[in-house]
Amino acid sequence: MTIIRRLNCFDAPKIKKMIAYLGSNEKISSAILAEAFYSVHAILPLKYKFLPESYILLENNEILGLISIIPTSGNPYKINITRLIFKQNMYDIGKQLVEFVIARYGAKGAVSFRVLVDQSHDELLDLFLNGCGFRHCSYENLWKLDNYKPLTENIASFRYCQNSDAKYIARLYNYELKNLYKPSLERIKTEYLEPVFAGFTNFYKNRYVLEESNRHKIIAYLSITTTDNFNFIIDMSLNDAFTISYDEVLNFALSQIKSRKSKFCAFLKHRQYTNNADDMEKYLHERNLNCIQTQCVLVKDFYKQVKQVEKTLQLFQFGEISSTN
Repeated sequence: MTIIRRLNCFDAPKIKKMIAYLGSNEKISSAILAEAFYSVHAILPLKYKFLPESYILLENNEILGLISIIPTSGNPYKINITRLIFKQNMYDIGKQLVEFVIARYGAKGAVSFRVLVDQSHDELLDLFLNGCGFRHCSYENLWKLDNYKPLTENIASFRYCQNSDAKYIARLYNYELKNLYKPSLERIKTEYLEPVFAGFTNFYKNRYVLEESNRHKIIAYLSITTTDNFNFIIDMSLNDAFTISYDEVLNFALSQIKSRKSKFCAFLKHRQYTNNADDMEKYLHERNLNCIQTQCVLVKDFYKQVKQVEKTLQLFQFGEISSTN
């Protein structure tokens, strides 16, 4: 008999066995087992959820697959699929798990599901695109800032981000998106507020903004994120109506990391769905940097139907419209 249910603390021995079978590391195992103890979080309505949740597929009491999701911070109706594990070539197990979380959270009010899949994994892409109805939006790349050599030593004058900046950062991010991707990838201001339960997250993020001189208008947003205090991911949103030096932005970001860590690895996130994506890619090539990862951005949206009046017929005749109850 096959069932799908939420992961719980009694599954710990089986999860350890499954992770060991897959050859994954202890960090992944610890993260999954931690989710099994979030019992109170499981009963919260979707609008209050903020922690990851995992579900397992069992057959004859054996765990064959696992899926993890996490609501977007500040917008829990946007669901991110963060982990999908199943035994070798059992793609039907993966499909069942994906369809399960879409049905479960869609019924709770979720309007969008997103997943990042490495472009080299053809079978997994096929599972989401053809098996589960996701669509391929664009790409996100990671460029390693190894032996990075800027042309200037100037440092941009960023300041720490505040909650009062959230509306303007969201506007900046949405303005930066190419029109084709706005319906699926736009963000709202609450996604840029400092999380109330930031201490429960498995990452640490510093956020900064750059203002136009004498006008107090935000023209750039910068975030530096780490999950292990060694690898740091730098992400930026820039207003292309202003000339902003990538060198100065990265000089600032690296100076912030260096003030805390003497040894680290830094990466720059390059989002190909933005208006300045081509300019940034040209800049990265000019600095002789290497793209080490390319992930496909896959999205599945739920759109609400327009409410119609019941038992109403519309007759179209010679360009005129009449209504009969």
